[in-house]
Amino acid sequence: MDQTAPRSIARRRFLRTVAGTTAGMASWLALRQAPAYAQKRELTFLSWNHFVPASDDELRKQAEAFGKANNCTVRVDTMAHLQMPTKIAAEAQSQSGHDMYRTAGADPFLYENLLVTMDDVVAKVGKQGGGWYNFAAESCQTKSGWKAIPWFWVSFPGTYNMAHFKKAGFEQPPKTWDELLKMGKVLKKQGNPIGIPISHCSDAHSTYWSVAWSQGAKVLEADGKTPAIVSDKTAQVIEWYKELYRDAMEPEVLSWDDAGNNRFILSGKGSWIHNPVSPYNAALANKQPIADDINHHNSPGGPAGIHSAPPNLSMGIWKFSKNQELAKEFIAYLFQKQNFDAWIVASNAFNHPPLKNLSDHPIWARNPKFAMLPKEAEYAHPRGWPAKPSEAVQRIDDNYIMTDMVAKAVNGMPTKRAMDWAQEQVALAIKGQLKVG
Repeated sequence: MDQTAPRSIARRRFLRTVAGTTAGMASWLALRQAPAYAQKRELTFLSWNHFVPASDDELRKQAEAFGKANNCTVRVDTMAHLQMPTKIAAEAQSQSGHDMYRTAGADPFLYENLLVTMDDVVAKVGKQGGGWYNFAAESCQTKSGWKAIPWFWVSFPGTYNMAHFKKAGFEQPPKTWDELLKMGKVLKKQGNPIGIPISHCSDAHSTYWSVAWSQGAKVLEADGKTPAIVSDKTAQVIEWYKELYRDAMEPEVLSWDDAGNNRFILSGKGSWIHNPVSPYNAALANKQPIADDINHHNSPGGPAGIHSAPPNLSMGIWKFSKNQELAKEFIAYLFQKQNFDAWIVASNAFNHPPLKNLSDHPIWARNPKFAMLPKEAEYAHPRGWPAKPSEAVQRIDDNYIMTDMVAKAVNGMPTKRAMDWAQEQVALAIKGQLKVG
């Protein structure tokens, strides 16, 4: 029997195997990509550049810890929040990009058909945390289910310089928007005007909705399908803005971004802004003496009561993501008590928990200037109220309709004409005929 034949066959098989392996290695080396069995999963998360940078540091720290524990990497990308609507719209259009992103306001309704239903993780986290605040839940719960999970909300108190108010003879901050107007006239003559943005920034939205609701004005009827801008109440809001702009503010408010009012009060010139605690936190972090003079009070009210439109920030997962379950696991990890607690502390009371069990978090008692912040939840509504959040509401905010209405009026357009223009724009938003991004 010839013993060389089996050896020859075996040798040919070995050479074919080596050749195939070498070709395969050459392919993935040429692509600079590891073979599939050697690759780690990568979860990508698009968020904003936080106004308290330490908060982003803590988020990335937790993302790294989650990655190590789950044999994956979590990449947190951040960008200027005013650029996010355009970026998100582009990802929705191309159905490619990040696995998950930080939604805002009624965003889950705008992209309802492109977002993963999150009923399971929302139920689990909500039960552990004592349930969600209604205004936060309503921004995420669509007809087809929870399309995002509430992450945090940001209170919008009055932020003021106590020294300026005392110099002007005011021992207490304003309790109503009308009181603010009267005080603002005195403060401006003193050289310390107040500042409310009338520009393309999200702070302008937060203030407009609050002022309008407090006056009894609406943007939409409760059915969410009927524009409700043209009214005596809205006219009163516009006239209030015109007088405030003329007698208590300065023209710079027409071009402010969301950091404009922060810079304004930290400069020492400004006396009052409608803003979260970020400027105070910045003064503390930078050891600025003005921190001693800055304080906060509950958002002002009006004839219809006190109402607030705080930013509601949530997390959504794209349907085109290949890491949907991993994204849900990461979200549940962020809500673990020790992690969420550390994140709130890192923001120094900027990040407000949407879970009721955390309303008595020790952060509020740590500093007397934060003590009133949780109460803001009692006055809060999602944008669009008394209508429910909707795609139309998000289009109204993303296109700055209400801000532009006020800007047109303070620049000379008759109040009725400004309202008519806004009413037409809102009607287009309801029909889905206004683009985003």
